[in-house]
Amino acid sequence: MGAGAGPGSRVAARERLVDVVLAVLVGALVGVTAAFDTDTTVVDYVLIGVASAVLALYRTAPRAVLAVATASGAAYVLHAHPGPPAALPVIAASHVAARVGHRAWAAVAGGVFLVAYLATGPTTRQIVEQAALLMGWFLCAVVTGLADRNWQAYLRQTEQRALEAERTREEVALRRAGEERLRIARELHDSLTHSISIVKLQAGVAVHLARKRGEEVPEALLAIQEASGEAMRELRATLEVLRTDEPTGTPAVLVERARAAGLAVELAVEGEEKPLAATVDRAVYRIVQEALTNAARHAGAAKVGVRLAYGEECVTVVVEDDGNADPSRPVTPGIGLRGMHERVTALGGTLTAAPRAEGGFRVRAELPLAVAA
Repeated sequence: MGAGAGPGSRVAARERLVDVVLAVLVGALVGVTAAFDTDTTVVDYVLIGVASAVLALYRTAPRAVLAVATASGAAYVLHAHPGPPAALPVIAASHVAARVGHRAWAAVAGGVFLVAYLATGPTTRQIVEQAALLMGWFLCAVVTGLADRNWQAYLRQTEQRALEAERTREEVALRRAGEERLRIARELHDSLTHSISIVKLQAGVAVHLARKRGEEVPEALLAIQEASGEAMRELRATLEVLRTDEPTGTPAVLVERARAAGLAVELAVEGEEKPLAATVDRAVYRIVQEALTNAARHAGAAKVGVRLAYGEECVTVVVEDDGNADPSRPVTPGIGLRGMHERVTALGGTLTAAPRAEGGFRVRAELPLAVAA
C-alpha cells in the first residue's frame, strides 16, 4: 500500500486478508482430514482446493462462490467418499449466502450436497447418522447467517436513529439560539435605544439653541451629537443581525449598496460559480458585508476589491483596499473580525485579516465546499 492510501483502502485490504486466511484454514482442515485417508488422490486435493479457495471471493460474488463450492464439494464426496469434514467449504458458503439474503440458494446447495453424500454408499445407519449431522450443520449455517443479517440491519437502524436524534438536537439548538437572539434584540431595543435617543435628542436641542442664540457650539457637544447618531446606526444594524442571521442578498448586492454609499468597489468572480451550502453561503455574505463595512469606516477614500474564487475543494473570499492601514501598526481585532474568524473556523476554513505590505487592508477567507454535502 502506498503512503497516500486512505482508511477505506486499508479496511478493504484487511478484509481481503481475512477472506484469504478463512479460505486457507478451511482448506487446511479438509486437506488434513483427507490426508489420513490412503485412497485420497490428486484429483481429490484439487477439488478440495477449489472448494476452499473460492471462499476468498464470497464478499463480491456470494452466489457464484456457493455454486462453485457446492459443485466441487459434491464431486469430491462422490469421488472419494470422505467423512463429514468434507462439507466445511459448502457450509461456509451457505452461511455467507444466507447472510446476504440468498436463503433459497443456501437451502438448495445444502440439499444437493446431502444428496451427493447419501449417494456415496448404501443406506446404512452410519451414513444416515452422518447425513443427519450434516443437515444440522447446514441448518445452523443458514440460521446464523440470517441472524447475522438481522443484526447488521439492526445496527444500521440504530445508527440511523442516532443520526436523526443528532439532527433533531441541532435543530432544537438552532431554534433556541434564534429565540435567544430575539430576546437579546428586544432587551437592547428596550434599554439602549431609548437612552441613546434621549442623548441624541438633547444634544441636538442644545446645538440648535446655541446656534439660534449665535453662540459658538462646544466641540464636546458636537462630538456627543455625532457619537450618539453613530451609536444609533450601529445599534440598528446590530439589532437587524440579531433578529435574523440569514443573508438578505448576495455579495453582488452588497457591492452595489457600497457603491451607492460612495465607496469605490469592484467585484470579480473567478472559476466556475457553484451552489454553496446555506452555512457557507451565509458565511461568504457576512464576510463580504463586514469587510466592506470596515473599509467604509476605516479605509477613507480608498478603492476596494472584492474577489470570489471558486476552486475544486474550496471557495476563496478576498476583500482588500488601498487605504491608510499600515503593516507596522498591528490591528486589534474587534467584534466584527472575531465574528468572521468564528464563522470560518466553525466551517473548517481559514481566515487572515491584516494590513497589506503595500498599504491598505486585506481580508482573505477559504471555506471548504465539502460542507455543501
